[in-house]
Amino acid sequence: MAASPAYGEEKGGSSSLGEPEYGHDPASGGIFSSDYKRHDDLKEMLDSNKDSLKLEAMKRIVAMIARGKNASDLFPAVVKNVACKNIEDPNQLIRASALRVLSSIRVPIIVPIMMLAIKEAASDMSPYVRKTAAHAIPKLYSLDSDQKDQLIEVIEKLLADKTTLVAGSVVMAFEEVCPERIDLIHKNYRKLCNLLIDVEEWGQVVIINMLTRYARTQFLSPNQNVSVGTSGCPRSLGVAAVPHRSVQYVVLQNVATMSIKRRGMFEPYLKSFYIRSTDPTQIKILKLEVLTNLANETNISTILREFQTYIRSMDKDFVAATIQAIGRCATNIGKVRDTCLNGLVQLLSNRDELVVAESVVVIKKLLQMQPAQHSEIIKHMAKLTDNIQVPMARASILWLIGEYCEHVPKIAPDVLRKMAKSFTNEEDIVKLQVINLAAKLYLTNSKQSKLLTQYVLNLAKYDQNYDIRDRARFIRQLIVPTEKSGALNKYAKKLFLAQKPAPILESSFKDRDHFQLGSLSHLLNAKAVGYQELPDWPDEAPDPSVRNVEVPEWTKCTSREKRKEKVEKPFYSDSEGESGPTESADSEPESVSEESGSSSSSSSSSSGSEEEEEEDEEEGSGEQSEDKEEEEEKRPKRKEKEGSQKAAPGSAGRYPLGRRGVPVTPPPPQPIPSSSIVSTSLVTDLEGLTLTDTSLAPALLSPAFGAVRTYELLHRMAGEGLSVEYCFSRRPFPGDPHMVAVQIQISNNTDAEVKNLRVSEPKPLSGMRIQEFPEIERLAPGDTASVVMGIDFCDSTQAANFQLCTHTRHFYVSIQPPVGELMAPVFMSENEFKKEQGKLTGMSEITEKVTLPEKCRSDHTIVQQVTSAANVGRVPCGADNEYRFAAKTMTSGSLVLITLERREGAAAQLTVNSEKMVIGTMLVKDIVQALAQ
Repeated sequence: MAASPAYGEEKGGSSSLGEPEYGHDPASGGIFSSDYKRHDDLKEMLDSNKDSLKLEAMKRIVAMIARGKNASDLFPAVVKNVACKNIEDPNQLIRASALRVLSSIRVPIIVPIMMLAIKEAASDMSPYVRKTAAHAIPKLYSLDSDQKDQLIEVIEKLLADKTTLVAGSVVMAFEEVCPERIDLIHKNYRKLCNLLIDVEEWGQVVIINMLTRYARTQFLSPNQNVSVGTSGCPRSLGVAAVPHRSVQYVVLQNVATMSIKRRGMFEPYLKSFYIRSTDPTQIKILKLEVLTNLANETNISTILREFQTYIRSMDKDFVAATIQAIGRCATNIGKVRDTCLNGLVQLLSNRDELVVAESVVVIKKLLQMQPAQHSEIIKHMAKLTDNIQVPMARASILWLIGEYCEHVPKIAPDVLRKMAKSFTNEEDIVKLQVINLAAKLYLTNSKQSKLLTQYVLNLAKYDQNYDIRDRARFIRQLIVPTEKSGALNKYAKKLFLAQKPAPILESSFKDRDHFQLGSLSHLLNAKAVGYQELPDWPDEAPDPSVRNVEVPEWTKCTSREKRKEKVEKPFYSDSEGESGPTESADSEPESVSEESGSSSSSSSSSSGSEEEEEEDEEEGSGEQSEDKEEEEEKRPKRKEKEGSQKAAPGSAGRYPLGRRGVPVTPPPPQPIPSSSIVSTSLVTDLEGLTLTDTSLAPALLSPAFGAVRTYELLHRMAGEGLSVEYCFSRRPFPGDPHMVAVQIQISNNTDAEVKNLRVSEPKPLSGMRIQEFPEIERLAPGDTASVVMGIDFCDSTQAANFQLCTHTRHFYVSIQPPVGELMAPVFMSENEFKKEQGKLTGMSEITEKVTLPEKCRSDHTIVQQVTSAANVGRVPCGADNEYRFAAKTMTSGSLVLITLERREGAAAQLTVNSEKMVIGTMLVKDIVQALAQ
């Protein structure tokens, strides 16, 4: 009894809020309640600003559900309270997870809540949350397609995002929701092309597919006679180096299709398609297809020698494909037809019946081209009918004998006699050819074969296969004259013995090019579900001005750099070219001190310029994130000025190097007085430190000139005697500090003079710039010339494509830089290094454990290996077991900090800090590889 007052008090306490208890309300049963007022009080409590009311409402809803009451109309209000709190959480991972869960709820009633959450997430400061918002867009569209207009607005906003993390996801949303809105891509086209190299692999696939369709509608068809990028495309395919067989299979499928119409792209890399014994059968057959497509009169002898080796393989399917490939080569290249035919005839004596059978089929097709010259081969094949049991081979022999029975008049009737004996035991395909042989012999040699023909036709008349019965009935009425036979009897000989065209042996990949390369439909050679046909090229190019938008932030010169150029104008005066590099080095301390003295004024003015730049940018999170990036780039850009002043601009002309065979050696760095090395602030930072290497300071001034690695730009075979090599000299390119200096050595290995050597029609990617070298008027036979050209790679390892032209030829070439050549050394103190490293943590830090070999454990060797892999400068360090290096990227000036910490034994830890995560990851791999050598 004592419990009753307490229960009443508890109930009264809850009812004091003015809310009825639905569990005990008689009207809650639904008989007397009105639907339009149902649960209104709970909805008001959930929409309240007081957490206590929301909590009480949630308790009541849970109680209702526990008693089996229907509370589905409260679902949106509950979701709003549960999800919205997490969507506003300070942690970006929780915000993204809340949006992901919310967008996965497939209930139409919460569509407005989902739309609000997506719009809010699209303006979030975190790129990860914006990426999740892009993922949620197709989910909401599939739930309610009426929201398309609002979703397009969100997609348009996200397409303007400059983060690589968002690019792939928003393009996928664009493809799902509004692929027809091509106008949304116009102003973002160049930006997406620039970001493509840094987007994750799944995003790259989506963006490439979208850009392919965009290009088919916005650009004219390129010249089919020009193979663009012939130097880089096959090398990038890397067929022989692909580790995964599934990837190798897809790559080879595409190569097999391209090699039919663009043979010149792959001919220089013929050996890359040689078959290994460890390759699976499907890879062997694809490589064989490519080799056959690339065969011509120049390389056919090499390819046939390869085929002779393949025929001895234990893989029977591969051997059969090789024999078919030999037949295709003989068909396409007339001068080796007899050689191939003789080789196939020798295979007829092989012990393997499958090899003999495949050879017979191929020989049959080749003999159709010149039957009169090869009657001996036909006689030899007729003798094989007693031994060969493969139906297709027996049928091929019978067809040959019947088709050219006039060339073997004595052997053909005897073959028919033997086949008549075994007619009932033969396969259907063989029986049909026996009937054909009997008909042809009846028309040409009826005296010897009349009775045999009637016997064969009588056997076929009662065969179990209706095709054979019909064929026998048809032929009997056609060739045997009777009273009922019609007018066709007169033309029987013309029908059976008409001259038939020789078969054309073509590649099975010939008609696959109508499917998009890399698609599932191309792989299967059949239209797959969801495949979209590529649109036709337009007859007239649409207006290209629709893509003319503001230059991306990473390629345009900021106001701070413009002011620097104004300050540097007196430094780069006309008198400098006359005074030489020594004079510019002597004048450096004065310029450095002037800059350090005016640092406070420049910082205050830069803040003003930042405010002006922010007005042009997007509102919200974009402004704050870009302000932070600009603050982090202040120091590298100040260092960029010092680095550009430390080396005097050299000549961009050419240097004759005498006869061929002389290696490319960059000119040694000019000696610079030690007084110009360290600024006042650097001396202060180094006070009290014990350096492990007293000769460290002079080494900080210029880039590391170790063993310069040369790369082949144009092979002398592909260049018809003109060979070109290049190397990265690691010297500043005169006139533009953002360009990488590339030293090119051109050798004339011909007996004739080469004239007008120049660069023509450079076609760099958007943002990439190429400064051509001066034209070489003439290059004598056997001579070598060296020139320097500048390339702004835009902090990307993508290749720069251009034409190298002479007075008679044009060669398409490309230069692809290692990631370590995309940066220039930065000179800083240990304190500055630690300060900048503290800013580049989290996702901007890549760590890798390294095991140092014995020959790479000395200080000198470690420094040499690191500087050979990347153009970095050594940073002073007080610890004996630590090595520090610093550099900045050439285009954006982003810092790249490298730390190598030695531990016990051979263990070491390599750390790279850089806001350019892709560059950092690639640099770690290159340095680890260099240290392991």
